[in-house]
Amino acid sequence: MDPIQEAIAEIESRDPGEQFSYQQIAKKYGVERTTLMRRHKHQNDDYGVRNQSLHPEREAELVRYIETLTERRLPPTRTMIQQFASQLAGKPVSESWVSRFLRRHPNHLISRSGKAMAKERTKADSGAKYNLYFKLLHKKVEEYNIQPTHIFNMDEKGFQLSRVSNTKRIFSRRLYEQKGAR
Repeated sequence: MDPIQEAIAEIESRDPGEQFSYQQIAKKYGVERTTLMRRHKHQNDDYGVRNQSLHPEREAELVRYIETLTERRLPPTRTMIQQFASQLAGKPVSESWVSRFLRRHPNHLISRSGKAMAKERTKADSGAKYNLYFKLLHKKVEEYNIQPTHIFNMDEKGFQLSRVSNTKRIFSRRLYEQKGAR
């Protein structure tokens, strides 16, 4: 048996409440006192969990959220994931945290370039057309006395802030491989 395990076995064989000295037991078995204390108190078991920015349960929650966004055809960018994680952790997480997060969940998440807006849609895109559309919308909302709670966005694409096609997005691997998220 390993000396540290023997030392722990001796400590645990004592009656509850019986006094002992970590220093004496460590010296008897030739182990470090601090190591013996840490192992006996089981502080080493969750060392990795304690040092993670997000608890594994919160990471699983973030994975589910990314899957929901992918289902809605809104796969997040790395920056968005960094912001989500920072909010969940209550402290800033680094860009490299996102890389490690993706490596920890290779069966659930995949990083790929998003598709660019269709050429026809890009050509039809203009500020004047948006302005005209919203003036007409505002007029109809007033004309029919439509309450804001009864207005919904039904466009499956939404507004794209960038037309750059090489923006990397994080997809749910399952949905991406089903080709339902592209």
